[in-house]
Amino acid sequence: MTLPAQNLLTEEASPYLQQHSDNPVHWRGWSPAALAEARERGRPILLSIGYAACHWCHVMAHESFENDAVAAVMNRLFVNIKVDREERPDIDQIYMAALHAMGEQGGWPLTMFLTPDGKPFWGGTYFPREARYGRPGFIQVMEAVDKAWREKQESLGQSADGLTSHVEARLAGSHGKAVLDRDTLGDLAGRIDGMIDRDLGGLRGAPKFPNAPFMQSLWLSWLRDGAASHRDAVLLSLEKMLAGGIYDHVGGGLSRYSTDAEWLVPHFEKMLYDNAQLLRMGNWAFAATGNDLFRIRIEDTVAWLLREMLVDGGGFAASLDADSDGEEGLFYTWNRDEVEAVLRDDSVLFFKYFDLAGPHGWEGKPIIRQTADQHKQSIVDHALLVPLKQKLLAARERRVRPGRDGKALTDWNGLMITALAEAGRALQRPDWIEAAARAFAHIVEASHDGRLPHSMLGARKLFPALSSDYAAMTNAAIALFEATGETAYVDRARHFIGQLDHWHQDADKTGYYLTASDSADVPIRIRGDVDEAIPSATAQIIEALVRLASVTGGLDLQEKAWTTAEHAMGRATQQVYGQAGIVNACALALEPLKLVLIDDLERPSLVPVANRNPDPRRVDIVVPVGTEANRPALPGGVVPPTEKPGAWLCTGQVCLPVVTDAEELEKLLRRGTGR
Repeated sequence: MTLPAQNLLTEEASPYLQQHSDNPVHWRGWSPAALAEARERGRPILLSIGYAACHWCHVMAHESFENDAVAAVMNRLFVNIKVDREERPDIDQIYMAALHAMGEQGGWPLTMFLTPDGKPFWGGTYFPREARYGRPGFIQVMEAVDKAWREKQESLGQSADGLTSHVEARLAGSHGKAVLDRDTLGDLAGRIDGMIDRDLGGLRGAPKFPNAPFMQSLWLSWLRDGAASHRDAVLLSLEKMLAGGIYDHVGGGLSRYSTDAEWLVPHFEKMLYDNAQLLRMGNWAFAATGNDLFRIRIEDTVAWLLREMLVDGGGFAASLDADSDGEEGLFYTWNRDEVEAVLRDDSVLFFKYFDLAGPHGWEGKPIIRQTADQHKQSIVDHALLVPLKQKLLAARERRVRPGRDGKALTDWNGLMITALAEAGRALQRPDWIEAAARAFAHIVEASHDGRLPHSMLGARKLFPALSSDYAAMTNAAIALFEATGETAYVDRARHFIGQLDHWHQDADKTGYYLTASDSADVPIRIRGDVDEAIPSATAQIIEALVRLASVTGGLDLQEKAWTTAEHAMGRATQQVYGQAGIVNACALALEPLKLVLIDDLERPSLVPVANRNPDPRRVDIVVPVGTEANRPALPGGVVPPTEKPGAWLCTGQVCLPVVTDAEELEKLLRRGTGR
């Protein structure tokens, strides 16, 4: 069936795809029908992958996809398919891996040329309409690809076959299992520690990303082995990015990355997943140090989340764009006159605590940041600055806002639900836990026949879910169980793992695929082992299995977690830097911590200690004094008595003697970490 010769993106559920629905390009969404059209017409596919908050995606769209002359060439030579990488990370990962295998640097927009049966034979990222930046013009590129396709179709087909086989071996292959070794985490953390910028935080050089999987490797290494330099690397990185321009000092929230080595000039898009991970890391850092910087940044970031990212029903939107009025960062930047016009006499006080910086090469208005001294003093004098920031925020709200990608992605929501629930416990904010519970319910209520969607935009839902969706929502359910004690969340977590097993488990029951078994439009069914800005799907699955096994005591879950971890580590050994998430998750599988707390919930003495000492390795189970039914078992099947308060901390199958004193529990939970 040949599809109509027109743009078909109007009915897509993705705001990013809808942004391209008025292009003169005859775009199709990724679908079996679009792939069949290419095969029937014998035309190569031009695949363009991006996302709504991507600055260079917008640039290429304005330069090329909105241009009639460029569109005419695209429509004449190719079947043109547009993909939102957030909706289809499986498609994105396949073709990004192909680009890397060609020796090219990745990024978005991703521009790939495929054979009519979907196999990649050439590609790149951003192409300007006219030749510049040392890059050929896009029309020139397309005509060269067309000429090569017409004249060398057989050899291009052979190279596409070879490239596809290489990608499949890398992303979907099976390797022998590896023995889980305690030294693997320490070795990786040591190598990451050697890459840290000791002056500016983060990894040395530019651009600088928060890089949560690496930061978690360092943090877990410190918690387990007491490696203080690994803890300090994380704290330095957090402090520097939270003082820099990558952090929104007026409205809260972190941008995706900094273009320079000093965390000063961000790409101003704000992603839900970055801020979920900021909340978790900030929560751990506050517990370890007591530094109010982290508490304040958590509070401000949650305020931003609930103010700007909520969607109808209680879920969270995917991202905010970098651009407004066609200019990157315009919404967030200020010149001195603008600040003084809003704050008047108070501007003197503001500039005591904040700088306006416009580095060499930056063409926009200055960016708000803090020096190290300003940073420290602003925490001490935080109350003085709150009304000033509120005035600036109110003035900023009158500007043209950046676009919002309002789709609710299940896996990203799961990450944020977990972070909110954990921070709500630690900082005694039941309203945050309630917001997390509402978001969880919003996602679950969108299920169909027991299956989660991957994405939602209003009434439009994209099925089926990915393995990362079930994993992230399992971890979210367990975090909400820890925060509320409601066992319905454990039942829901069991259901998610059941769906994961049914639709995603491999034939040998040694691991999982990212896409469901009934997904008919993927050229390769990949594992989902490789980290991006967040831990990989496989890493999240291992963590979910370990945590649920700790909660339930189920031996079948423990065995499944162990088997999955061993085989994932077998695949990860050849590219450990790109799979730090798997290393971290396997460390949890090796030594899972379980804390069972019996306490008087009207006048708790032990629960507050656990709440203010979060530990990513630990699952907490709270039982009211006097409970008789459904009491949790300790490893080995021992059921703790519930007639009086007590705490049992278990590592794997070994439990320490009961602790009944709050101070002793505090010492126990901080022991070995130097906290």
